Amino acid sequence: MSLTRRNLLLLAAAIGIATGPAAYAADVLNVGAYPTNPPFEYKNESGTFEGFEVDIVNEAAKRIGMTTEIADLGFQALFAATTSKRIDVAISSITITPERLKSQSFTQPYYDSDMGIATKTDSPIKAEADLKGKIIGVLSGSTGETWVKEHQAADGFSDVKGYDTQQNLLLDLSAGRVDAAVSDIPGMEYSFTKMKDLTVKERIKTGEQYGLMMTKDHPLLGKLNDALSAMKKDGTIAAIHKKWFGSDAPADSSTVKEMPLPKA
Repeated sequence: MSLTRRNLLLLAAAIGIATGPAAYAADVLNVGAYPTNPPFEYKNESGTFEGFEVDIVNEAAKRIGMTTEIADLGFQALFAATTSKRIDVAISSITITPERLKSQSFTQPYYDSDMGIATKTDSPIKAEADLKGKIIGVLSGSTGETWVKEHQAADGFSDVKGYDTQQNLLLDLSAGRVDAAVSDIPGMEYSFTKMKDLTVKERIKTGEQYGLMMTKDHPLLGKLNDALSAMKKDGTIAAIHKKWFGSDAPADSSTVKEMPLPKA
């Protein structure tokens, strides 16, 4: 009798071990982000993620009854992580593009952005026309890299260097190892508040918009998108924008306006 009871206890313990984490995981939204992209996302001194998109995904998850766990990933690794279902959501100022929509899903956008050409402040480079024969730095896997490679032959760039983080890209720009960097303006301008020797010389109008990137046809896509709509209607995302950028979002921007789900 005691052996039977012992077996039953062991079986109960085994079931608890097998089902406990799965039940907990069902309430957790697994998020990936690369950690050096302020003010969108970055790690503070305690190693916790903070930023504009961190606040957005945390609040959206809360509204659908979930909590978040944010993993530290390189920018290129985010795409493989959503595709393989290692994570549910990727954040890192990821532009919604037709090409990406072939293999990923995106929520409606919540931020409008352009790219820019940045150089050292005292560089003679003033615009795209001055980049002939120059070395251009980009964040690997970004839309900045796509733009540079599409324009390399026509504009005569001598070389294109890819970087794993924006911080390393801008450090090499400051050190003179690349002549110019092409990347998203908001992140660069935030960095330039501390890196005084760098500046954006020309804006590249792209009409880019950022959204939460998810596994293709993820079952939570609709719920998270509805949460973003509610956050726009009640002013939550506008307040988050004010917190991180110090200014009101434009009234006609995707930060404020409810938008349709992007379609491939």
